[in-house]
Amino acid sequence: MARAGLTAERLAQGGADLADEIGFEQVTVAGLARRFKVKPASLYFHVKSSADLKARVALVALAELADRASEAVAGRSREAALAALGNSYRNYAHEHPGRFAAMQLRLDSETAARSDGPRHTRLMRAILREYELGEADQTHAVRLLGSTFQGYVNLELSGSFSHSEPSSNVSWEHIIHGLHILLQNWQVRQPGAANDRE
Repeated sequence: MARAGLTAERLAQGGADLADEIGFEQVTVAGLARRFKVKPASLYFHVKSSADLKARVALVALAELADRASEAVAGRSREAALAALGNSYRNYAHEHPGRFAAMQLRLDSETAARSDGPRHTRLMRAILREYELGEADQTHAVRLLGSTFQGYVNLELSGSFSHSEPSSNVSWEHIIHGLHILLQNWQVRQPGAANDRE
């Protein structure tokens, strides 16, 4: 029987808050039950398992970041839009490290289909169209941006840049500008073309 006041949405939000506090990998139904001061059995009406709970946390994070990034990018184009997008990812990760970790969870196809992942891709593609990239090259560039943002932020969160100069903020600005220059000068490459060799 469902406990009054508990809903799947409230539990997902609670799980997201718990992820930020103790780390995404540590999120369990039992831990969430302790947070709500109920028995774990009370939650199983809304969530199937700890894995299901983690997937719901990932959906919360993807939706929150999609909303934030969309608002930040609105009215901007090219480098300004690129910076707004990258800063949205980076700031969200620092403010919500557990949620950010949740976003990297591999979702099953059914869950992924109802996630906000496609919104992130559409937002990136909208920016990339300003650089006059075709559909195929947009896909390559989306992967480039995603891996750059995620990789840099993960290294930053792990403390990799905390004891060296220049600061990670300065490097971040250079990286965003470098991505802008790269996209401005994107060269269309024929699929399967061999690398140039001397």
